Amino acid sequence: MSWTALADVVGAVCMLAGGLLCLLAGIGMVRLPDVLARMHAATKPQSFGLLLVLLGAGLWLRSLIDLCTLLLVGLFQLLTSPVAAHMVGRAAYRTGRLDREDLVRDELAEALRAAADQGPEENPRSTG
Repeated sequence: MSWTALADVVGAVCMLAGGLLCLLAGIGMVRLPDVLARMHAATKPQSFGLLLVLLGAGLWLRSLIDLCTLLLVGLFQLLTSPVAAHMVGRAAYRTGRLDREDLVRDELAEALRAAADQGPEENPRSTG
């Protein structure tokens, strides 16, 4: 078996596994009960699934320009997915869309309480 045939087989396996992970992430987005669980399903398995699909595509394409493009797509996915999940979590927290009883430790409430205890003259981020 030549290395190109082996690369094609490994690429196909990576693409199938990545597609399966993306499918499971989509099912998790529909079936999971709360915002935090859905946020997990939207970021972790979906990101890893996309990276597997990109790896499989890279093993199939094998040209330098295609590999650089796939690398950029994967890099941007890894950079933006945690930021988007963080913003969704903060928005859900501030609008009251999550069950705070499920939280083990509410660090954001502690930080907001500490910021509220400071007066406007002590808090450089306040506008008043």
